[in-house]
This record gives sequence, structure tokens and C-alpha cells, in this order.
Amino acid sequence: MLLPDLLHALADLTATEQRPEAQATAAALRAAATTDFPEQPPSALSPGILHAASLPGHPAARLIQAAHQWLPWQDSPIAARQPDQLRTIKSIVTLLGPGARVPSDTLLFGLFYQAPCSYYPLHAHNAAETYTLLAGTAHWQAGERRFQTSLADPIHHPPNLPHAMRAGPDGFLATWRWSGDIGFESYRMLSDPEA
Repeated sequence: MLLPDLLHALADLTATEQRPEAQATAAALRAAATTDFPEQPPSALSPGILHAASLPGHPAARLIQAAHQWLPWQDSPIAARQPDQLRTIKSIVTLLGPGARVPSDTLLFGLFYQAPCSYYPLHAHNAAETYTLLAGTAHWQAGERRFQTSLADPIHHPPNLPHAMRAGPDGFLATWRWSGDIGFESYRMLSDPEA
């Protein structure tokens, strides 16, 4: 079945990050490989998600493409506090966390898609966060540091570090992981001259 393969691939990738929270996330994903996921309606961004997943990249991207119909792509939980235009450029799946298919009160983990050539402005939150690029390209800002991401290399943001992302011409697909204060109440958009 596609979903257990995807959860194991995501667990293996997450386990490469040498933080205890990443190891706990990987263990939870492996344990959830028998969880039943119902079929989901497509997202408005499904064509872009499927295109990004078909690009050369980490093997998990192809598994995301194959399991797309079982993944609940949606606006992020903090969409109401973001400018409306951000709802049209990104979509997430929350696999692990409070209320997710894989329950956890202390960790959040999921998938993230950002549309081609779009910019997600500077923002910050109390949670520690790690993104890992699976397919596509992105230019990142983390604090004062600006760089192009590399496939499968974790990008870690300590709590409250301002960060922003600009997608390349095919968009990008990534995993995201939160730990620490995982409540969305602290999520805030920041002043950004590039926005």
C-alpha cells in the first residue's frame, strides 16, 4: 500500500535530523504506518502539487504523488491570520499533531507545497521548525541568512527566528516539523520589504 510506504520514507528522512524531537517524530510516523487514511477531495492546488511531486527529487516526493488522493491538502491552520493572497500560493497536510490522523500533543509534522515563483513573506512563531525540501527549488531567508535550499537537507529555525521562502519556477514540495510551543497562537506575519 502507498501510504505505509510514504510514512516509512518520511520517517527515514526525518530521522536523519539529529534532534530528539525529530527522532520522536520519525518513531510516531513509523508507528502510524497501519493508520487508515480515508480518500480526500483534491485541493485547488492539486495540479501544482502533483507537478512538483513528479520532479526529480527525494523518493518520498513520488510516494506523495502516488498517495495524493489520501492526503488532506488544505489551507494552513493559521490561514485566517494571513493575507488572503497567501491562501492561493500554498497548501499543507498535517499528518501528525493535535487532531491529525496521527495524534500528538507535543509535535506537529506534515507536508508543504508552495506555488511556482511565489513568495511567502517573513513570519515567525514560538515553535522550533524544520523544513526539508523534497522536490523543486526554493530560496530561503532564515534570520539574516539567505540561501538556496538543497534536496533532503534540513533547514532548522529556532523559536521566533524570522524566515521567508521564495519558490522556484516549478514550486516546491517539502516536509515541515514543529516542536516546543506548537500552538498557532504565536504565529505572526512580520514587516517585510520584499512582500
